[in-house]
Amino acid sequence: MRRLVAGTGWKMNNGIADSIRYAEELKARIASLDTSAIDIYVLPPFTSLAAAAQALAGSPVAVGGQNMHWEDAGSWTGEISAPMLLEAGCRYVELAHSERLRHFGETYELVRRKVDKAMSAGLTPIVCLGESAREKAEGRAGQVLAEQVLTSLGGQPDERVPEIILAYEPRWAIGAAEAASPAYIGERHRALRAVLRQRCGAGIAERTRIIYGGSVTPENARAILDIEDVDGLFVGRAAWRAEGFARIVERVADAAKMKTEDK
Repeated sequence: MRRLVAGTGWKMNNGIADSIRYAEELKARIASLDTSAIDIYVLPPFTSLAAAAQALAGSPVAVGGQNMHWEDAGSWTGEISAPMLLEAGCRYVELAHSERLRHFGETYELVRRKVDKAMSAGLTPIVCLGESAREKAEGRAGQVLAEQVLTSLGGQPDERVPEIILAYEPRWAIGAAEAASPAYIGERHRALRAVLRQRCGAGIAERTRIIYGGSVTPENARAILDIEDVDGLFVGRAAWRAEGFARIVERVADAAKMKTEDK
């Protein structure tokens, strides 16, 4: 069974002091939960990474970066490298968030280079995938997602693909009043796994985790986690407070327990 994932990205929120307070409260709130069957991560801003990693040391919660460069070092003003993330205590790195593509002109060709660097450095990439409202309306969601995932993974041998977490985040649902419907999420996740099956084979596809993000809340988490091909949740504003993320972690831990019992 694929390990379920509970993750949150803080975007440009929570400085050092706030990150430490968040970490301490989160640890206290999830201390009584059985989280042994799930993976948990938070993605603080770069300036808070080391403090958050130290505050969360010894807990089941790992830390990751919200982006990184494809080179280890050099004349890249304002950038951060994989070795720097590792030194700050990171285990994960988020790549291809829609805001990076929309506001900063990133492409999935660049994402592929970042995925390759993250993998070679020992970081777990969380690769965001998602169609725009226009692409959805034009009926091109499946084509767009297939192109994104195949480009992102283009530099990796099949056997390493399950080490990467794919995060389906429909761009039109990020920051919206509601998440995509369970039926739509299920359709897109099944299609993504089918793309993996065609590229890498059934075994690799079944081992690769595809999580959902986009207006996830503690209230809709259970319905999303009930979808067969959803392997966890990637949460934004609903988890910017420790109390909110703790509720998400509880939902994911409960879903993992139920899936284990069903087996």
